[in-house]
Amino acid sequence: MGQISKKMANWIQKIIGEKSNIVSVEQMKGSTSSILYHIHVEGYRYKELVVRQHNNWEWLKEEPDLVLHEVGSLELASKVRIQSPEVLAYDPTGEECGSPAILMTKVVGDVKLKPKNMSKWLDSMAETLVKIHSIDAKDFSWKYFSYNQVNQIEVPSWSSISKHYWEKALEIAQSPRPVEQYTFIHRDYHPTNILWEDGEVCSVVDWVNACYGPKGVDIGHCRINLAMLYNVEVADEFLEAYISHAGEDFQYNPYWDIVSVSDFLVGPPEVYPGWKAFGFTGLTNEMIKERIDKYVMSLVNK
Repeated sequence: MGQISKKMANWIQKIIGEKSNIVSVEQMKGSTSSILYHIHVEGYRYKELVVRQHNNWEWLKEEPDLVLHEVGSLELASKVRIQSPEVLAYDPTGEECGSPAILMTKVVGDVKLKPKNMSKWLDSMAETLVKIHSIDAKDFSWKYFSYNQVNQIEVPSWSSISKHYWEKALEIAQSPRPVEQYTFIHRDYHPTNILWEDGEVCSVVDWVNACYGPKGVDIGHCRINLAMLYNVEVADEFLEAYISHAGEDFQYNPYWDIVSVSDFLVGPPEVYPGWKAFGFTGLTNEMIKERIDKYVMSLVNK
């Protein structure tokens, strides 16, 4: 059945019922850490579905509960005043599908990486993130942890700026964590996980990493992505928009921005394949390195 296994097709068929049919299957754009399939069906209450198949066995070895994690995350995400996928069924161990998988509804909207009005685009993303951070998640089973051991990170050899900037940045990242209010965070909030319709944010997707953690992690992750995609000024404008919407509920600390940069320091930086998949071309690995350097300089100088 298209690009999915017969085993998975049978699983989906069992869920949608014998009076419904799978019409077509296509792999979705931007699938990197897992495979996403767009399923067209007929005779079912939803005409379009999405199935996420986890095939990154190294990731599954580190986090064997990835499917259960996303199910829990989507349950919390449903409380946000924006669309998120609805879980229809899941196979946490891969016993039925061959590998762990989750079947969910397909939400509306498209990724927009070339906005006509950059300021409005950034403001809408920031406002949406404030809504996500309003959800109480203190009882959520999945808690924030850093992807890298910041104490083991060294000044990157690919950098072309003075070592002073990186040494200062790493000193900040290796200092004690600042006290910050924990809340529900997406943990992978960046432009290719935000969908738009009629110039407004309508959906947020890819909740598999959501957790109870500091707001600054989401802001920092989005900002480093914006700095790589565009420039430091765009990343700064997003921060200003977030502060404007959050008000007194948020106190900025560059610590989280620098920790977010450290997530990208496993090997030389490269252009994220998802950007090209969504039509944003022209970036090179060298441009990404230069933009990270400039971003780090701006953080150290704050």
